Amino acid sequence: MAIEAAFMVPHPPLIVPAVGRGGEKQIQKTTDAYERVADEIAKIAPETIIITSPHSIMYSDYFHISPGNGAKGSFARFNAPEVSFDEEYDEKLVEAINDIAYEENFPAGTLGERDPELDHGTMVPLWFIRNKYKGGKIVRIGLSGLGLLDHYRFGQMIQKAVADTNRRVVFVASGDLSHKLQDYGPYGFSKEGPVYDERIMDVAKRAAFDEMFDFKEDFCEKAAECGHRSFVIMAGALDGKEIKAEVYSHQDVTGVGYGIASFYPIGENDERHFRERYIAKLKESISETNHSSDAYVNLAWQSLESYILNNKVLELPKDLPSELIEKQAGAFVSIHKSGRLRGCIGTILPTTSCVAEEIIQNAISASTRDSRFNPISPEEIPDLEINVDVLSDPEPIDSPEYLDVKKYGVIVSSGHKRGLLLPDLDGVTSVAQQISIARQKGGISENEPISLQRFEVIRHI
Repeated sequence: MAIEAAFMVPHPPLIVPAVGRGGEKQIQKTTDAYERVADEIAKIAPETIIITSPHSIMYSDYFHISPGNGAKGSFARFNAPEVSFDEEYDEKLVEAINDIAYEENFPAGTLGERDPELDHGTMVPLWFIRNKYKGGKIVRIGLSGLGLLDHYRFGQMIQKAVADTNRRVVFVASGDLSHKLQDYGPYGFSKEGPVYDERIMDVAKRAAFDEMFDFKEDFCEKAAECGHRSFVIMAGALDGKEIKAEVYSHQDVTGVGYGIASFYPIGENDERHFRERYIAKLKESISETNHSSDAYVNLAWQSLESYILNNKVLELPKDLPSELIEKQAGAFVSIHKSGRLRGCIGTILPTTSCVAEEIIQNAISASTRDSRFNPISPEEIPDLEINVDVLSDPEPIDSPEYLDVKKYGVIVSSGHKRGLLLPDLDGVTSVAQQISIARQKGGISENEPISLQRFEVIRHI
């Protein structure tokens, strides 16, 4: 068995008559298309309905799958408590998705349930479906703050779990389009809004799922879209399938975009493994680009790319300059994207056999383990800049007068707490500011006594 069909649908609560109280008539075209979706799902009579919702539990670095044997919900917060749901979860399919994610060391599962009640992104599709079809369990899945390729990959795992459990499944990707389509809308107007809607509906019409990766994060933010990641998970769940696609409707009369489309698998197509093709294209593009003539920075790039694209720790290259192999030192790898910090982690003292190993390890940490940021995703790589700072041995000093923000970095210590700040950073113009920031990084309050160390760096860009 497999995914029989997938549907892209919106979730405006006002479309439910008890909520809209007549207001739903302004989106009658969307209602009619939704009724068609419900009719088709009833005809398929799936064993399980998978619903991805932007309004389910969402984490920045984790995909949440609702646990347990079921959940209830109603439109009480929209003044319609009489419209309620009591849904049973497909625990076996949830377990299969969990197992695959665990085996692939992928951040998805049933941990972190904060509110078991069904969300409106799940209930609006169910309102239409349950009016026509009472059967089938559900699986409810939230989105994450991770990249689009991770969402697509999660969809691939869902496809595998469906096959492993021999389920007949319908996939419902719940999500509104842009929220900034009209000046009179609740979120105002942005020129990116209509462009987003036009692009995503064209993608849906052609089932051109590979083009979903081309929607840049800043563009999606300006368009205030809601469902893009939901649609990308759906695309991943249809990976490798020839698709018969049809757009049923698109409306923007409320200032929010509502699009409805269907996607029916009609066979296999090896040309539609879009994530693998995207990464292969990305690798080819990267191999043609000389990131830097500096051996230190090139090594950091190689390490980052090997880990993010292949999930492999880079082996020590054989053609490195002797200074990288013969010397030990602490090193920091700093990553920027569009001029803003994207990750920075390093070591004050050497922890490996040579500077090269230090850079390899710290490039991985800076790109995937900096707690201030989500892990860097493959699609971000072309927009990154990297520099490497190699540190001298720290030197104790008795007074801040021995510091110079341009020349020296500082280490501030108080007991077991320690904070470090590199030299010559944008926006750091005084020693007092440098020490204050280092205190903050180390969790050291202004009234705690401190000792100071300074160090120099050789910066490679």
